[in-house]
Order: sequence, then structure tokens, then C-alpha cells
Amino acid sequence: DIVDFWKVRRGPHWPQTHNDVVQKLLRKVRQGSRLIYIPGNHDESLRDYAGTHFGGIEILQSVIHRTADDRRYIIMHGDEFDVVVRTAKWLAFLGDRGYEFALWLNNPLNWVRRHLGLGYWSLSAFLKYSVKRAVSFIGAFEEAVAAEARRHQAHGIISGHIHHASDRMIDGVHYLNCGDWVESCTAIVEHDDGRLEVIQWN
Repeated sequence: DIVDFWKVRRGPHWPQTHNDVVQKLLRKVRQGSRLIYIPGNHDESLRDYAGTHFGGIEILQSVIHRTADDRRYIIMHGDEFDVVVRTAKWLAFLGDRGYEFALWLNNPLNWVRRHLGLGYWSLSAFLKYSVKRAVSFIGAFEEAVAAEARRHQAHGIISGHIHHASDRMIDGVHYLNCGDWVESCTAIVEHDDGRLEVIQWN
């Protein structure tokens, strides 16, 4: 979900900061880094170009990553295992609009909280996590993703999609979720020894 085409359809929004990120990534490619773009459900139209290169960037549905300590991890977006996205796309669109509204509400809510001497609190994250936990969405998603790793006899799997960062073992499979760059501000890094870690930008 690097480019949110769901949102772009409702009116283009591409500030200079977005260009800055793209330019930094392209500079890495020019300096010899391998960059793979794995589209998600918000930029799924790019999946039609899987297997091609644009400006040195590879577009793939999924990829096997081998860590420095020789463990195999499947990397994929993960929406393939989301029943709502696969069977009721209209509900996914509706949920996306509700999530955007909750994100917008975060600003005035936290302005009030700051003036009351309280710390940051995310209404959107609270609502999303509470609702999904109520229907056991996250647990079912994680189990399905871990089963995919077992099917490929991989040590683990790295996905995104549910915006819920995670680093845990599920029945012998190392499951990692990168979370997101919008709200939880999390990512996954690999250390020189092959250890994978979820980091958070505070």
C-alpha cells in the first residue's frame, strides 16, 4: 500500500514529502540497492506488472528473503488472506472511509488532550483494534499467514495489511508484521547477524 489508489481516485493528494521519499528510494537503487515493490490491496492495479522493473524497482507479488543467518522468509502483503477484502470489497472500501475519518478525528481529539496535559492517544487505532479483536480478525489472519509459511517450508513470513505490528512464533513459524508508516510508524529491520526486529519511530 505504498501508493493509496483508493484515496487518489477521490482526488489527487501528492505532497512534496511523498516525492522526497520516492527520490530517496530511487537514489538507493542507483547506488546498488535491490528494491522490491510488493503491491497491496490499495495499489493492487500494480499487480498486473508483477515480474517487471520500473526505474530499477522490481514489482513482485511475493518474494523469498534469505536472512544473513540463512533462514528463509516469505514476504507478501497479506490481503490474500483477508476474507473481507477477497469476498466483500465494498465492505473493505467502507471500512477504509471510516478509518480515514477516525484518523482525521485524531487531530482535534489530541489537541484537546494536549491542553488537558494528557499524552497522545489514537482513536483510530483503538477502534480498529477493538473491532477486529471482537471478531478475532487479527488472530485468524495471523494463523492463515503462518500456515502459508509452513506450506512453503519457510522459517517465517513477513506481511503487512492489517496495520498491526507483530513479532511472534505461531506453531513453529516466525510471524512478523511490519505494521504501517501512517499511524503506528513501525517497520522491520534485519541486523547484520540475521536477526529481524520490529522498530517504532517515536
